[in-house]
Amino acid sequence: MNKLTLCLAAIALTAAAAFAQTAAPLKLAAKYEIPASVKGRFDHLGIDTAGNRLFVVAEEGGQVLVFDLGSGKIIQTIKTPHPHAVLVRNDLSRIYITDEDKGAVNIYDAKSYELQKAVPLKVDTDSIGYDPATHNLYVVNGGDNAHETFTMLSVVDTTAGAKLADIKIDGDTLEAMALETMGNRLFLNNPAKNEVEVIDRKTNKVTATWPVKMGKGNATMALDESTHRLFVGCRSGQLVVFDTQAGKELQALPIGRGADDLMFDPASKRIYATSGGAGVVNVFKETDPDHYQSLGQVPSGPGGKTGLLVPQLSRLFVPVPGTGTAPSAVYVFQLQ
Repeated sequence: MNKLTLCLAAIALTAAAAFAQTAAPLKLAAKYEIPASVKGRFDHLGIDTAGNRLFVVAEEGGQVLVFDLGSGKIIQTIKTPHPHAVLVRNDLSRIYITDEDKGAVNIYDAKSYELQKAVPLKVDTDSIGYDPATHNLYVVNGGDNAHETFTMLSVVDTTAGAKLADIKIDGDTLEAMALETMGNRLFLNNPAKNEVEVIDRKTNKVTATWPVKMGKGNATMALDESTHRLFVGCRSGQLVVFDTQAGKELQALPIGRGADDLMFDPASKRIYATSGGAGVVNVFKETDPDHYQSLGQVPSGPGGKTGLLVPQLSRLFVPVPGTGTAPSAVYVFQLQ
């Protein structure tokens, strides 16, 4: 092999290595069409992998859109005055949807989509966190829309369809939460106080309060329990990393403004942040508990603030509201 051939081979290897390092972590695989009649913003999503269904909350459209994952088509709409979050329990064939206007968790039959029951809470029933071991659902409700200076985190028994307890939190706005599986703690975003509340799920008591100083508007959250790292997404454009053993901030990573969902994949050690203000998805890889590599910023669309990561399908779903030139759609990204 002559020097020229060796030189060309070296250049090719260098280029291939550079491409591998800079290749986008997400590839747009499809767009699920949403009718023009569905207006406004979208909120959180739910998944039923066994039933091959994706649930997309059309927050301002007053409905939850049910997509068939095979065809990408809408197969059902569930009318709800002001929905925010959805949970599916296949073992009971039930769908749980929070309703801000009604102030309730609505329970539907997962086959007929008929309303079976409503668990009454306060107005502005919003974010949820689910404990699969106890089947308890933790639901944010009340606060500013209820003209109160405090907010409730209510505990709902999804099997019985009944409220078990209320945990009163000082502050008129609460957002996303994360639950330990190997412990009893629940971490809850309290943007009204710009802090994280730490709650013992056995006693239903706040046991600690962690100030968020590296960002503003802490709205979304994910947890890597194996490394004791809590990730807090702030709408001001930071992903703040907490040590859950020490209860303190470690560092802040730059993300797009307006983040409303943060997802962590334990298998790949990747973190995905969907930001509606910037219309992007930021992706990071946790190389070790104290180091995070940016894998890139992938465009979605303005207002694409929420997302759902489904590692078993190798997909990330991001609903994006329509603009003057583009209709609303669910962007389906393939994990790379």
